[in-house]
Amino acid sequence: MSRIGKLPIIVPANVDINFNESEIIIKGKFGTLHKTIPKNIYIDQDKNTLTVRTDQQIQSNKSSYFQRRETRNLRASHGLYRTLINNMIIGVSEQFQLTLILKGVGYRATVQDQEIILSLGYSHPVKIIIPEMIFVEVVQNTTINLKSCDKEILGLFASNIRSWRQPEPYKGKGILYKNEKIIRKAGKAGK
Repeated sequence: MSRIGKLPIIVPANVDINFNESEIIIKGKFGTLHKTIPKNIYIDQDKNTLTVRTDQQIQSNKSSYFQRRETRNLRASHGLYRTLINNMIIGVSEQFQLTLILKGVGYRATVQDQEIILSLGYSHPVKIIIPEMIFVEVVQNTTINLKSCDKEILGLFASNIRSWRQPEPYKGKGILYKNEKIIRKAGKAGK
């Protein structure tokens, strides 16, 4: 049995959950998320807690004849889907937030309509379209705050922005996550 998969998920009062055998839909204050679920994963709801189970656990509860060990892939998907459902519940009730910091001379960001425009030292400004579920706020031209209820889309969008100027180890310039530490290298003069 997966150690993470067997943990119960506590559902806040302002979150509505609807599920059937193949899909789960979670509605909350900050949006609606849905995810398809594989056939061997089941969800049980009891008042304000959810429990994610596998078909192996259900069969082992019915009779001792079906008690078999979970395969490695089933155990991994059990923990994965429990974590994905938990992240969905946290996202629609609280939202996830990431902060990016532009570090370098002349590096700045602005938001226009549904685009974020970055000046990163290239001969042209970099324009990135903002996905629907993400809210972007630029503070003092060098700090980008990203908020979303979907953790997966938020992480992909942040890594897309970061890929335009990854931090380099000599001067520490680039796009950094908040509280990220860059291990600096000594240049030629440092030898």
